[in-house]
Amino acid sequence: MPHYFDADPLAPSDRKTITCRVNGINFEFVTDTNVFCRDEVDRGSMLLIEAAAEDIKAGGSRKDSKLLDLGCGWGAVGVIMKRLFMKFDVTSVDVNARAVALTKENYALNNVKPYECKVSDVLADIDEGEMFDYVITNPPVRAGKKTVFMFYEQAFSHMKEGSSIYVVLQRKQGAPSSEKKLNELFGNCETLEISGGYRVMKATKESAD
Repeated sequence: MPHYFDADPLAPSDRKTITCRVNGINFEFVTDTNVFCRDEVDRGSMLLIEAAAEDIKAGGSRKDSKLLDLGCGWGAVGVIMKRLFMKFDVTSVDVNARAVALTKENYALNNVKPYECKVSDVLADIDEGEMFDYVITNPPVRAGKKTVFMFYEQAFSHMKEGSSIYVVLQRKQGAPSSEKKLNELFGNCETLEISGGYRVMKATKESAD
């Protein structure tokens, strides 16, 4: 049975168009079969976008910041964050080739350009020296805890000192174990938002000194 976290989905295409509105901006997206949550921007991702955007704005972000949408699906998080932070360089990656093709299409549909949008098994295909100021992820819980934790570990190795990762999970899907893992990796983890069973967490990469 094909899954949204498969590299090359084999299910027949059945495209559809959906819309949403964030911060007074209207967005339009094309989705398809075998991508995560094809019928709407899911509640977890929307909560993640809103909480991360508010926190980034409160922190006084630099205009040239680099943001990574890790496990981008059909691109909602990366596209919306690029529209909210137009001066950011936004990179979107996913293992699912169909999802990445949709993400490229959705950037163009919403009149924004990514810094990079590519197929990658987690961050295996991202240049070793590529470092980010922000990482945002709604990790693929159905792929298993090992894969989810790999997201955090590989993100950590591509994050600058002082950079932050934002994660959304439901409690029943492993938010407590992710909080523990993020604390182990980063030495910190705070909850930014809790709503409808979802928790948005933030961890910051501190100086090695």
